[in-house]
Amino acid sequence: MPDWTIRRLAPGDEAGFAAMLDLFGAAFEDPAAYGDHRPGPAWRSQLLADPGFVALVAEQSGTAIGALAAYLLRKFEQERREAYIYDLAVAEGARRRGIATGLIEALKPVARAAGAHVIFVQADREDDPAIALYARLGRREEVFHFDIPV
Repeated sequence: MPDWTIRRLAPGDEAGFAAMLDLFGAAFEDPAAYGDHRPGPAWRSQLLADPGFVALVAEQSGTAIGALAAYLLRKFEQERREAYIYDLAVAEGARRRGIATGLIEALKPVARAAGAHVIFVQADREDDPAIALYARLGRREEVFHFDIPV
């Protein structure tokens, strides 16, 4: 039995949202991206109330030790959705305990209830632990990712 729990963030959960951003900033070694221009209360509230956005936090004794942010994308070719894991991280001292897998497992019923038929995620070529995790849970596809400036 794990000594941690997972919960979905809801509107008004300022502390949980801040803890998620802090965890992502530390895990991805990019505290500026997740800390310098945080969304205000109205944005956070709308985001967390949006059924197309899922924020899950794994906690141990009230401290965030893992987090997942996902989008439930409405498809156009069929009446269904796909869940896209945008960010997933586990605090360095809490790794190798099944927390990332637990977060993905917690996303599955949420995605299924929204009509999603698949969860997809991207990983950097150099991120061997993420690649190993995702390969164990699903089918690997080789794709190119392009960022197009707006």
